[in-house]
Amino acid sequence: MNIVCPACGTSNRIPQDRSHLEGKCGKCKHALHTFTPAELDDQTAPHYLERNELPVLVDFWASWCGPCKMMKPIFEQTAAQSESLLFAKVDTESAPQFSQQMNIRSIPTLVLFHQGKEINRISGALQEAQLKQWILQQMQALFN
Repeated sequence: MNIVCPACGTSNRIPQDRSHLEGKCGKCKHALHTFTPAELDDQTAPHYLERNELPVLVDFWASWCGPCKMMKPIFEQTAAQSESLLFAKVDTESAPQFSQQMNIRSIPTLVLFHQGKEINRISGALQEAQLKQWILQQMQALFN
């Protein structure tokens, strides 16, 4: 399995007999699965999303957005509980090219990627139960 280091962007191969949860980057020794959202920008987002073999849920947000602020702790708490899904955040103000490329029209918008391809998206702030239910539905559809 390939996992991209959220700290330095290096692609790391995890042997099949090893858990990705304990993997460390071969270059910078940072944990590969941090249980916190990786912060992506115009340069790092494409590589991170294309090279990770695990699905990645990306929160497109901005610091001035009230609903984004409300959803931030829910998104982070859900990330802290997830073993089979990676989480990332893209600040639309500091990553305008990638946000435009992804056709982000409103925020917060969550986009689920698998190996660089968009699987589904949902816009608007979600409560924890709604977020977990949406993730469960997407993962079931992805792997069934």
